[in-house]
Amino acid sequence: MDVEEAGFPMVFLAGYPCASSYGLPDTGYIAMQEMCDKIQETVRQVHVPVMADGDTGYGSPMNVRRTVESYALAGAAGIMIEDQTWPKRCGHTKGKSVVSRGEAFARIQAAVDARNNGIDIFVLARTDALILGWEEVMTRAKEFKRIGVDAVFVEALPDRDAMQRAVQEIGIPTFANIIEGGLTQNLSAKDLAALGFCAVAYPWRLVAAKVKATREALESLKASMTVGAPPEILSYGEVCEAVGFNKYWELEERYKYHDNGLVSQPVEQNGVNGH
Repeated sequence: MDVEEAGFPMVFLAGYPCASSYGLPDTGYIAMQEMCDKIQETVRQVHVPVMADGDTGYGSPMNVRRTVESYALAGAAGIMIEDQTWPKRCGHTKGKSVVSRGEAFARIQAAVDARNNGIDIFVLARTDALILGWEEVMTRAKEFKRIGVDAVFVEALPDRDAMQRAVQEIGIPTFANIIEGGLTQNLSAKDLAALGFCAVAYPWRLVAAKVKATREALESLKASMTVGAPPEILSYGEVCEAVGFNKYWELEERYKYHDNGLVSQPVEQNGVNGH
């Protein structure tokens, strides 16, 4: 089951899970083209909007502008640009730092300019400047608002009071981020909506689920090796369905042929019978 099949209205393609898919931590290892590849892979599989993590924009404000354009061409409906220094890292880990106000504002201006120049993409501005204090993080968030972003995300707000205060002071759609066990209080989506947030992402959850499930499967397999057959996790049919075999087999029927020509009845594709 993917995010769309589970009933969620949007996919957030965060840097943490994308880096983990390469066996790497979220510390700036992933480049723009690798993220564009992930975006293309994702939008090919789902029909809901995909918001993608643009990290710091991969360089100068000119690079930020190119990143926004490239993400849009890859199919992203939205992009997040942040004010960390490079190499950036997960906002709930130690050792992070932010660029100057001027550089942060230039990055966001470049992203908004790209959007305003005919690129159909939602711009989410992220700031990690809470490490410098409340006044600094609000100064940056409010300037992002003035520049013209679609929404703002303040990383690592610690608790309910700080979250509500941020939403009220920023005054435009504000994004929440929950990493279970991280620096932000773990609130339900319902509670976050009541505080005024426009959306919430859970970028760490599926990574944790994958790690846990893989460990348990390997431990179970190892334990069974001298005592009997390994236990079934899912049926063969369920796995084939999940990875797309059933759709492939259905489409394959359309192209069965004899040497003297196509013989299969056309399979309707999106309401069209192939003509």
